[in-house]
Amino acid sequence: MHATMMTALLAVLTIVAALGATGPALAKPAADRTYTIANYPVEARAANAVAAKETAIADGQKAAFRSLLKRIVPVTSYRDIERLAATDPATLIDGVAVRSERNSATEYIANLDISFQAAEVRDLLTRQGVPFVDTQAPATIIVPLTRDAKAAAGPAGEFRAASGAWGTVWPTLDLANSVSPLKAEALKPELGPDTLRGLYDEATRNASVMTLAAAYGTDQVVVAMAEVDTEGRKVNVLLAGQDAAGPFALNRAYRLNDGDLAYTLELAAVVSQGVLEGRWKAVNSGGAVAAAAPYAADPGGYAATAPAGDEVAFDAQFAGQNEWNAMRRVLLEAPGIDDIRIGTVSAGNASISVKYPGGGPALAQALAGYGISLTDTGGLWVMRQGR
Repeated sequence: MHATMMTALLAVLTIVAALGATGPALAKPAADRTYTIANYPVEARAANAVAAKETAIADGQKAAFRSLLKRIVPVTSYRDIERLAATDPATLIDGVAVRSERNSATEYIANLDISFQAAEVRDLLTRQGVPFVDTQAPATIIVPLTRDAKAAAGPAGEFRAASGAWGTVWPTLDLANSVSPLKAEALKPELGPDTLRGLYDEATRNASVMTLAAAYGTDQVVVAMAEVDTEGRKVNVLLAGQDAAGPFALNRAYRLNDGDLAYTLELAAVVSQGVLEGRWKAVNSGGAVAAAAPYAADPGGYAATAPAGDEVAFDAQFAGQNEWNAMRRVLLEAPGIDDIRIGTVSAGNASISVKYPGGGPALAQALAGYGISLTDTGGLWVMRQGR
């Protein structure tokens, strides 16, 4: 049998065997953990259940590969990822395991653990001249909290343990396999409101960070504080503490999209994890830490930069929730797209602005590779799925 055909067959057999398993993928060597994208959601519709499953898995492999590249490639080199556009991720799959799945006659929905062949991916990136950082940082404790600045001071008032969407989203993220692994923990009872309030003030921040370190028994503790501003229709998130790259504090506001608080908080958690990954990659790729945190300016004087690229505002038009979810995922995962801001979302339309090097024309070209059109309709950019 031809060697290429044999390789492809073995890859298919590996995937089929792994899909027969339930639960997380088999443990990988510590050095290769970053090459597993865990708990990845996939969804597809087709003429029958078998076709829907095949489509969902194939699309999931491509999307997971993009997530892997954004995980290990430094932010400043995201444009280099375009060199890998012709790569078929299926040839790099090490295994796929099903965490959960459900299906109907025409639909398949699942959460998968998708592992890639570490040596082969490293070789591909090296041959294409794409820099990468796949060494994991020492784990950092992340403490998700919510703040109500108008509430009475006290542990049960102004500051509370994360609940609702902010509390449930963090365990669903792939924290363990990140280049900057996180371990979510609850707020220690000995940490009072003065310590947490001190994280917002540059003059008292260092003292508060030291108090956090003493309470958790490690220097690497980061508080992720979410504060809902209903009047301003936004969610303010403060990341403050010390990770493997050093002490920092970053503030970021996320627009509250058509009252969808759960989605806004999910987006905030995904971006927050990306910030911590970016800081570690910057330290280990010879860059400045600031370059790895492009999501927000820092009013407190800690290292941060504004996102690079030209702003592009456009309307997304979609036929239903599934189509909107697919478009939104591309925006979150496509290389080079930064500072994503989603405004009003209706039944078939969303107002969006992003930053992308080269502006609208360059973004249109990049999105075309994902089957999405971005068209200038005379001063207004319009994004559609597969049209």
